[in-house]
Amino acid sequence: MIEALQFEFMRNAVTAGILVSIACGIIGTFVVVNRIVFISGGIAHAAYGGIGLGYYFQFNPVWGAIVFALISALGMGWVEQNTKQRNDTLIGVMWAIGMAVGVILIDITEGYKAGLESYLFGSILAVPRGDLMMMFIFDLCIGILITLLYKELLAISFDPVYATTRNLPVEALYLLLVGLIALTVVMVMQIVGLIMVIALLTIPAAIAGQWQQEIKQMMLLASILGIIFTLIGLWLSYAFDLTSGATIILVSGCAYLLSLTLKMFGDRQPA
Repeated sequence: MIEALQFEFMRNAVTAGILVSIACGIIGTFVVVNRIVFISGGIAHAAYGGIGLGYYFQFNPVWGAIVFALISALGMGWVEQNTKQRNDTLIGVMWAIGMAVGVILIDITEGYKAGLESYLFGSILAVPRGDLMMMFIFDLCIGILITLLYKELLAISFDPVYATTRNLPVEALYLLLVGLIALTVVMVMQIVGLIMVIALLTIPAAIAGQWQQEIKQMMLLASILGIIFTLIGLWLSYAFDLTSGATIILVSGCAYLLSLTLKMFGDRQPA
C-alpha cells in the first residue's frame, strides 16, 4: 500500500476516504440514533434523479445529485414530521420517483454515458482533486453546524416532546439534519456508489453505538472506524485487484458482524 501512495490517484483516494469517514461518523451517528436509515436510503436513491439531470443537460452530475438529494431530503423530512399517512409508503414512493426520473433522463440522453457505473457502484480511485475540496467544505459545514446546534439536535433525537416544551424549532432542526444527511450521501456516493451508500453511512456508527453511549464518543469512534475500514478496503482492493467500493463495504460488514458477536458474547458473561 505504501508504494501505491506514489500515485496521485491513490493519494486522492486516501484523502477522500478520510474526509468521507469523518462526515459519516458524525452524521451516521444521528442517523442511527434517530433510526432514520430508511429515510437515508430514500435520499440516496432519489439522488439518482439528479445524476440523470446532469447527464441530460451536460453538467457535473454531482451537482445534480446534490440538488435532488436536498429536495428529496426536505420532502421526506416534511413527510416524516407532518403527515398522518403511512410514512414508509410515502417515502418509498418518493424514493422510486427519484430513481425513475434518473433512469428516464439517462435513457433519453444521446451518446455514450461515460462514468455512469461509478455513481452506482462508486469509484474512489477516480475522485478528482476538485471534488476533494468540495468534500472538505462539506465536512467543514457539517462540523460547524453540529458544533453550534449540538444540544438542540441531541434534544430532538432523544426527546422531541421535551424539545417542543423548550420552544425549540423541532421541525426546522429535523429538516436541517436530513439536509446534512443529503450532503453526506452525495459525498459517500463517490466512494461506494448509491447502491451501497447506506452501509458506509451507518455501519461505523452502528458499531460505535454497541460500545459507546455518549454521542460525542460515538461520533469520534465511528469516524475512526470509517477511516480504518476505508484504508483496509483500499489496501485489499489494490493488493487483489478488487472493486474498491465493494471491498470497503465488505470490510465494514465483517467488522460489524464481529463486533456484534463480541458484544453478545460479552453480555452473556457473568458479572
